[in-house]
Amino acid sequence: MKYQVLLYYKYVHIEEPAVFMEEHRAFCERIGVMGRIYVAHEGINGTVSGTVEQTQQYMKEMREDPRFSDLIFKVEPSDEHAFKKLKVKVKPEIVNLHLEDDVDPNQLTGKHLSPKEFYEAMQEEDVIILDARNTYEYDLGHFKNAIRPDVETFRDLPQWVRENLADRKDKKILTYCTGGIRCEKFSGFLLKEGFEDVSQLNGGIVTYGYDEEVKGKHWDGKLYVFDERISVPVNRTEEANVVGKCYYCDQPEERYVKCGNPDCNKHLLLCEDCEHEHVRSCSQECAEHPRNRYVKEQENKEEVQL
Repeated sequence: MKYQVLLYYKYVHIEEPAVFMEEHRAFCERIGVMGRIYVAHEGINGTVSGTVEQTQQYMKEMREDPRFSDLIFKVEPSDEHAFKKLKVKVKPEIVNLHLEDDVDPNQLTGKHLSPKEFYEAMQEEDVIILDARNTYEYDLGHFKNAIRPDVETFRDLPQWVRENLADRKDKKILTYCTGGIRCEKFSGFLLKEGFEDVSQLNGGIVTYGYDEEVKGKHWDGKLYVFDERISVPVNRTEEANVVGKCYYCDQPEERYVKCGNPDCNKHLLLCEDCEHEHVRSCSQECAEHPRNRYVKEQENKEEVQL
């Protein structure tokens, strides 16, 4: 593979996020990487792609900064850029949990389990495997027997926990997310809420899938990723299953699209036949929207043919 995708985060104090953001954007442009990077007083959260040489240079220079000397990068091979452009932004948080009483993962967080330890813990009786991601991420792929919180954004997860798990605080909780960053704060939140035994998958699903011991075992479906690839495989054993189902016909499907209504943008698992039949829309209202992107695309195709 000529390209690589880097996934990383670090909770570390950044004195002037706006200044750091401008300097970091210039650094990325100089090297040639593209991606999405969020900066806040509490740290940095990024996913970037580039050639092997570019990403190696990015990791080298990042670690030369004392604040990021121990930064852990999750490295994935790719046959092309995973992003079309570069975005470096200042945010209030590097993940949007919006807690009333914020959590500092450097002070409070759950136990970090290696992929092997997490796999073994999932086999124990009376454990709760809790997905810390959104519904559309879960629907594409998840660990066997994991709970699917009915949330569309990460900031809705704490309230869902209070409403659905308040009577299970004595249970062993295993939580996981894509790269580990959401669980850093979320596991701390669970401990603050009174959950007694909270563990998280260190390095997230990405690390779990590349681990040479577990090889993604106990995972069904694919992993949703927030770049041009949309999804990547996790389970590298023969037990992998397709869990995604077409929004309309309920047949097995792992193809994600966004609703054609630009005011909706709901994530939809859609087979090609249903995409055409329902004009890539989640409802009749969205199908009839005057700016439906699917309809516009078809009209443009017809004009080109004429």
